[in-house]
Amino acid sequence: MARKEFVVGEIQKIMDNIETVRNIAIIAHVDHGKTTLTDSMVARAGLISKELAGEQRVMDYDEQEQARGITIKSANISLGFPYEGKNYLINLIDTPGHVDFGGHVTRALRAVDGVVLVVDAVEGIMPQTETVLRQALKERAQPIVFVNKLDRLINELKLDAQGMQQKLIKVIVGLNKIIEANAPPEHKKDWQISVEKGNVAFGSAFNKWAMSGSAMKTSGLSFKDIYDKCFAGEHSFLVEKCPVDEVLLEMVIKHLPNPGFAQKYRIPVLWKGEMDSQDGKDMLECNISGKTIGICFGVVYDEHAGEVGVVRLFSGSVKKGDMIYLASKKTSYKVQQVGIYMGPDRISAEAISAGNIGAIVGIKDIYIGETVSSGEVEPFEQITHYSEPVVTKSIEAKESKNLAKLIDALRGLSKEDPTLRVEINQETGEHLISGMGELHLEIIEYKIQNEKKIDIITSPPIVVYNETITGRSQTIEGKSPNKHNRFKIHVEPLEDSVVKAMIEGAISDGKPKGKEYVNKLIEAGMSRDEAKGVWDIYNKNLLVNRTKGVQYLNEIQELFIQGFEDAMKRGPLAGEKVIGVKVVLEDAALHEDNVHRGPAQVLPAVTRPIYACILDAGITLMEPRQKILIQCPQEYSGDVINMTNGRRGQLAGMEQEGETASMTTVVPVAEMFGFSNALRGVTQGRSIWYQEYAGYANVPRDLVSEVVGDVRKRKGMRPDPPNSEFFRDS
Repeated sequence: MARKEFVVGEIQKIMDNIETVRNIAIIAHVDHGKTTLTDSMVARAGLISKELAGEQRVMDYDEQEQARGITIKSANISLGFPYEGKNYLINLIDTPGHVDFGGHVTRALRAVDGVVLVVDAVEGIMPQTETVLRQALKERAQPIVFVNKLDRLINELKLDAQGMQQKLIKVIVGLNKIIEANAPPEHKKDWQISVEKGNVAFGSAFNKWAMSGSAMKTSGLSFKDIYDKCFAGEHSFLVEKCPVDEVLLEMVIKHLPNPGFAQKYRIPVLWKGEMDSQDGKDMLECNISGKTIGICFGVVYDEHAGEVGVVRLFSGSVKKGDMIYLASKKTSYKVQQVGIYMGPDRISAEAISAGNIGAIVGIKDIYIGETVSSGEVEPFEQITHYSEPVVTKSIEAKESKNLAKLIDALRGLSKEDPTLRVEINQETGEHLISGMGELHLEIIEYKIQNEKKIDIITSPPIVVYNETITGRSQTIEGKSPNKHNRFKIHVEPLEDSVVKAMIEGAISDGKPKGKEYVNKLIEAGMSRDEAKGVWDIYNKNLLVNRTKGVQYLNEIQELFIQGFEDAMKRGPLAGEKVIGVKVVLEDAALHEDNVHRGPAQVLPAVTRPIYACILDAGITLMEPRQKILIQCPQEYSGDVINMTNGRRGQLAGMEQEGETASMTTVVPVAEMFGFSNALRGVTQGRSIWYQEYAGYANVPRDLVSEVVGDVRKRKGMRPDPPNSEFFRDS
């Protein structure tokens, strides 16, 4: 413990000198070597022995991570390093690579200014490599690259020095294309990677050596020397000449920005307040003496301390006893303790200052994406997750006495992981948990049973569908039960460009506020008049008011919005969420006495005609899909294509390199259960496959009625869906 206290004391001193601070995340596709690489950095800081680096996987401290050999959640560590006569602080986040835990990567990227992208030399740029790099660039985090597992090119692919060089050039060119397409315009050139620049290295994290352009000059080794030593298995020679921690540390310090530099171009993208205001200036300058402003990007539940918020501060500082204001709650809370993370341990610190990452204890009900400050401030843009929960299970406590404990556990888990959705089915009383995939839900079940000690019963996994419309409806009038209030409504498909802007996070849920929001809708493809009339945005649906001069309409606006949102939560076809619908209020006639236009009158007069319109417009189901990359020996490719076609797969691309075939196919999630066993069977176990979220698409017309019937039966609804007439008032 004394060693850690010493490290924390040292770190505290470095924190305030933002020029020597770096906030970085290690990102990569699954199994490309992030955690192994992180071990070498942790060893250099003196927290584990160098001999154990690469094997200990110190950042995978969770029991399930150790058992499964994968990273499940992001882990933070603050490391102090002496370098060229100065002390540097690197706040490092090791992130997961598995697609089911991609939400952790998205959240970590909000907190950092730079990333180390790790790429397996043999596998090259995989789907998740591209996804995480694109996300980093969107969050304005500058990349450097480490091409890992170079020894595999010799041992497995039997490449000569020239072949190895060509493979590395292919990776660099491919990554530069992604950077060119996604980097901010002013950084498209200077963020490109090249050996000459020194912002790309290659080596073996497991064998603890790496080589970059500058390391080659320093060590006097040529590429041919490195190849020869690697071929001969003389890794100890390479470790002595160019240890991986030395090369990586130099790249991070020389090629990734400090917070003071990075915040000048990051803040205008992450925060939509006035840049000329004092708050804006403080954040642009990373002013330690300014107002405290930061964002919570992680919540960890501690059985002794309660909820711990993991925050990145953009200005000011936080210490014990400070009052911190939460933008969403409009309430201040007293900070009980601050600390920094050292992998599994949270160590108490005196303060966290601007440009740094740390932990705050005592802020009740803090959530991921929350803006924290020392007074009222314009909140940050919401953190947008690229994937959506696509698999659901029902879950209940084995013993009814544990029901309250289960509800608490689910509430805590959904706070720690916003990509987990929890809802109660009011009809059956069961809890439904929705996650990114089967593995995601498996981990959640494990935590409930083994960490929270609650025995549970779960259903087999089921797929989350959405309902949408295929055309425009006629205008339908809805009447309140007392017949004193009338609403004329029609629905039409929401413009694809607007839906796309919602998926990408450019347009968020809620009531549009101010000109800027209207401008966003216009940019996305709506007309100015219609954009001005938008009342509400909810779950990729829009409510538009096109009425003119209707008396008392402003008094029932909130009730109308509530009715619209209720209708979008549960569609008329199968009780699934509705997306991609524009609900238009054309006209209304309201009773002059507000007693006759309360919730009991207005809500059914809104939801029923919306349902009638949706059914009249032509309704269908949308299903989630996965993009799957399969690599196998070429002779099995025909069998693989036949197998995926049998699961309604659509072949999106096929390449061949040597004896290996790579196929990219898009398969509905409903057809993915048992996929790995089927693939193993047709390739005799000689295949590897990766998947990533590929959005929603319409269920084929001939399958809709069968799927709807199954979903309605599962939910205990009448087997046949209603028609439009059922919801019309006579």
